[in-house]
Amino acid sequence: MAPLKWIFRTVRGALAVIGLLALIVGALLAYPLVQPPELKSVREGAVAVDQSGMPDTSRFQARDGTSLAYRLYPGAGGVTTKIAIIIHGSAGHSKSMNQIAKRVAATGFTVVSLDMRGHGESGTRGDIAYIGQLDQDLEDLVAELRQQYPKVRFSLLGFSAGGGFALRVAAGKLDADLDRVVLLSPYLGYDAPSSRSAGSSALWANPDIPRFIAFGILNRLGIRCCEALPAIAFAVAPGSERYVTPQYSYRLLVNFAAPPDRAAAFRQLKMPATIIVGGADELMFPDKYADVVAGVQPLIEIKILPGLGHMDMLHMPAAMDAIAAEFAKN
Repeated sequence: MAPLKWIFRTVRGALAVIGLLALIVGALLAYPLVQPPELKSVREGAVAVDQSGMPDTSRFQARDGTSLAYRLYPGAGGVTTKIAIIIHGSAGHSKSMNQIAKRVAATGFTVVSLDMRGHGESGTRGDIAYIGQLDQDLEDLVAELRQQYPKVRFSLLGFSAGGGFALRVAAGKLDADLDRVVLLSPYLGYDAPSSRSAGSSALWANPDIPRFIAFGILNRLGIRCCEALPAIAFAVAPGSERYVTPQYSYRLLVNFAAPPDRAAAFRQLKMPATIIVGGADELMFPDKYADVVAGVQPLIEIKILPGLGHMDMLHMPAAMDAIAAEFAKN
């Protein structure tokens, strides 16, 4: 009987531990997500973007059957052999990239400005089905554009969180499709030298730390449940939910981001890459991007534009000139 008692006690102890762990994880997941106060510099920058000349949305079908939205800007001179794909920042949409899209189109590129899945008119606002779905969406878009324009070559521009995501895909399966990548004030992760900490910058995003701890525990156990729960809230204006995405699920947050190993991603780039950032960026340390790419070959060009803040990169003349100059290069 002694072995049976030992087995019974062991099982009972294991069940007690599992039960306690379940209670802890449940309590962490239940911790409420808090919406931060509006960050006025972001709202004012978004409002300053000229919306004139913006085309209506077009659509393509992703592999899961979802119809995703983009705006198509014909290139000057009717050029269809060069396409620039443009990716907006966190909480944003294609409308916020209108001035950049028009300026790049004026350099002779056909421009495709996306509503990333989970934003704007693409999919369920604030969520995706699984981590990696955004990468597949971009692959599907490139494949469809190749059917329409067989001889096309692609360039990629991403702003803020979209810049981190652009690095992710440029170093991934799309590396052979891209001739150039431009990272506009890219957010490269909370632990990147270029990212200001919560105490040293204006508060744009408020993560639900207890939920992150719970997701970490579950991931270690191989459990992928609950990733549709909101994990981060952005400092958008009250009542703006019709236009922007105020919260991200955990899986959208993880996917719409820079790769975990930034240095490796930069080393894997097979195309010219440029980082453009405002010298007065309130969310990033402009001079720290050099630390991020130190020692990377080929060299990553960094352009710091004096006096410009984070959202100024979407509309100020100096930013438009710097972006256009990148796309005007051979």
